[in-house]
Amino acid sequence: MTDLDTLATESYLYGFPLVFNLEQVIRYTTTGVGANPQAPFNTFSHARTLASAADTFVSINNDTVYSMASLDLGVGPVRLSVPTTDRYYVLQFVDAWTDNFAYVGTRGTGDEAGEYLIVPPAWDGDAAGLTVVHAPTRVVSIVGRWSCAGTDDLPAVHALQDATTLTPLDPDAVATGIPAVEPQGDDVLDFWEKYRVWSQTFAPAPRDEALQASFAALDLTSDAPVGRRNEEQQAALRTGFRAGAGVITKAMAGAATGAKPGAWSNTLHVFDYNLDFFEVGTKDDAAWKIADPKVRIVERAVAARAGLWGNHGYEAAYVMTFLDSHGQPLTGEHEYELRLSPPPPVAAFWSVTMYALPEFYLVPNEIDRYSVGDRTPGIVTDADGGLTIRISRTRPSDPDAAANWLPAPEGAFRPILRMYMPGEAVLNGTYAPPPITRLDA
Repeated sequence: MTDLDTLATESYLYGFPLVFNLEQVIRYTTTGVGANPQAPFNTFSHARTLASAADTFVSINNDTVYSMASLDLGVGPVRLSVPTTDRYYVLQFVDAWTDNFAYVGTRGTGDEAGEYLIVPPAWDGDAAGLTVVHAPTRVVSIVGRWSCAGTDDLPAVHALQDATTLTPLDPDAVATGIPAVEPQGDDVLDFWEKYRVWSQTFAPAPRDEALQASFAALDLTSDAPVGRRNEEQQAALRTGFRAGAGVITKAMAGAATGAKPGAWSNTLHVFDYNLDFFEVGTKDDAAWKIADPKVRIVERAVAARAGLWGNHGYEAAYVMTFLDSHGQPLTGEHEYELRLSPPPPVAAFWSVTMYALPEFYLVPNEIDRYSVGDRTPGIVTDADGGLTIRISRTRPSDPDAAANWLPAPEGAFRPILRMYMPGEAVLNGTYAPPPITRLDA
């Protein structure tokens, strides 16, 4: 690779989270996503059902009902009101570059009603006694999750959603949103044009300004569309696009390997790339920060691709695997079981959710079951209180195995074990789930 190719690869890894994230913001504000209907800026989009295979969003969960909002703080501060609740919930705040910068909810702020004022960068006004949340970028997302035990529990969740509101202080201000980007002729150049425009619209953390400026040789810091770049620059952008995507794919696969075959990945710290913005509910602690700048940039890109809008590990721990106990790829061609004894130690709840590769979407199946966990109706526990989950493409004939069945796709898959409000044994690494065991020859 030439020096320009290497620079383009670094630029791709740096800019991918911004582009991928804002593409999803546009989806939410224009068409909606699955069970979450379209909602304009500064308004909640409340899903009224648990996620299903119809929700084509990377690594979406089936444990909670989503309340999502895209904020454009160009209108000024926005007031957030939350009700008193008796169930686990979290409102996660994510800036344009995918930094998790605040948490309102059970762990972060408690279960009592609250009033918050979300303010734009550099705001210096009167909060009128409200808890202020300073946003790092003009556009941010609120990713809300309400614990839901099933269909019968939905009315109670709906009441809480309806009581959770956003109110701009200036009701007449008009959101400008995300700048439109002119097509450049193909998907690769379109990506780079989005990066060029959006990276100049939404300032990065001060520590990243020099890195962003270093891409000047690719002319990504200018006002001219990328389609006008010279032949050498365009060739480098295409090479960097492919190479950067390859780095992310390789890193995701590498994260699934462990000291022994089939070990679940330790992704407890994959969302620790925010080093600068710590508002209510976050932990400004070196233990939750990626110190190496090069590792931080790659981890941020991998986190966006494999689990956009995932929480910090202290809010919800995610572990995943692509391999069985013999180190072979997991695929619907075989049958497996996962025995969790003891069950994961959590203060809220846990689940194992199935995702098909390569999109990381939920898997359609005959019983509309996408996850199995401690709240799954009808599960059969072992004599010692543990749970043995059967993983297969077809329904098991054994009644107990069928009760604990997690349907798999025909091809490759990757399950995620989610642990909400994980216990100390999860956080210090002394708890680890066992490998998934293949049952057939």
